[in-house]
Amino acid sequence: MIGRITTLLLICIICFSSCKSKKTAVKHKKKHTTERVVIVRQPNTETNTKAEEPEVVKVPVNIPYSERITNYINEFSGIAKEEMLQYGIPASITLAQGILESGAGAGELTMKANNHFGIKCHTGWEGDRVYHDDDERGECFRKYNDPKYSYRDHSLFLTQRSRYQDLFKLRKDDYKGWAKGLRKAGYATDPKYPEKLISIVERYNLDEFDNEVLGKKTNRSNSNDTNIATYSVQAGDTLYSISRRFNLTVETLKKYNGLRDNNIAIGQTLYLHPLKNQ
Repeated sequence: MIGRITTLLLICIICFSSCKSKKTAVKHKKKHTTERVVIVRQPNTETNTKAEEPEVVKVPVNIPYSERITNYINEFSGIAKEEMLQYGIPASITLAQGILESGAGAGELTMKANNHFGIKCHTGWEGDRVYHDDDERGECFRKYNDPKYSYRDHSLFLTQRSRYQDLFKLRKDDYKGWAKGLRKAGYATDPKYPEKLISIVERYNLDEFDNEVLGKKTNRSNSNDTNIATYSVQAGDTLYSISRRFNLTVETLKKYNGLRDNNIAIGQTLYLHPLKNQ
């Protein structure tokens, strides 16, 4: 009897221990955690970003074309005369070509390349260049940092090419002969090129600059008030910038216009030469 009781107790102890161990195992069972991955999507800047457009320089259009030509002559006549002294090309022809080829400084090629004579790259050109539609689409043209380099390159272009050598046999005051000779030598394809140059020279008395260089008497100082060059003030202009543009001093510009201070207004007309009875 005692043996049976002892056996039952052992069985109960074994069962109790087994249940406890199972509970403990369940109690300490580890939970599997699930990691959450958060994907942060960056905005696609490449598809939303547009290439910056080049700044377009707009030429003022609120002044007459004849006035623009007058301003052009005042700005570049000194350079043209200097080129005539050094290279023997009539200043009248240089100025007439500059006016015609550059649209009096307002042409597209001139604005983006400072190319006043429509000179193309040609073989051997190692300077800057731009591409512009002319006789054909996307032709290569020379680009200059300053218009004065365009004038110097024009002189070198004519003096260093054999096809233009006959021009230098002409008299320096024979602008008609030079105009016709340029067309004959192949400078331009327009059959009316000589007539256009001659018309510009005669309309604006550009041959007077040739006479100045050659030491002849000129009549430019006797021009009427209606031919006095003027300039219409644009946004961003100052008396200093205008005076430098037209080779004047600030004090001279103020004297021509009766100014007591340096204040100017957009649209104001400034005289670039002294008026009669002033």
